[in-house]
Amino acid sequence: MAARLLPVVKFLIKGGLAGAAVYVAHDQGLLGSGIEGAEALRKAQETLPPTIQEWTDYLGWELPPTPKIDFSLSAYWNKGVHRVMSALSVAPTRACEYTVEGWKYVKDLVK
Repeated sequence: MAARLLPVVKFLIKGGLAGAAVYVAHDQGLLGSGIEGAEALRKAQETLPPTIQEWTDYLGWELPPTPKIDFSLSAYWNKGVHRVMSALSVAPTRACEYTVEGWKYVKDLVK
C-alpha cells in the first residue's frame, strides 16, 4: 500500500510547490501589469543582494561580487514590437516584389 501512496504524495507535493510559486508570483505583482512587474523586479534587485550577502557571511562562504545589470525590459519589448510592425508593414510590398521576381524566373526557364 505504501508503494501506491508514494506517487500520490509526490504529485501532491509538486502540485503544492507549483501552486505556491504561482501564488507568490501573483502576490508580488509579477502577473499584473508591466508597471507592477517592473516594480517587483526593482524590489528584487534591492532585496536579493543583501540577503545573499547575509547568508554567505553566516555560512562563511566567499562569493564574487554581483555584476550590476542595467536592463530595461520595456525598451527591449518596444524594440521588438517596432521590428515586428515594421516587417508587417512592408510585407505586402515585399510579397509583390518576390512574386514579380518569381514570374521572371519562371519565364526565363520556359524560354
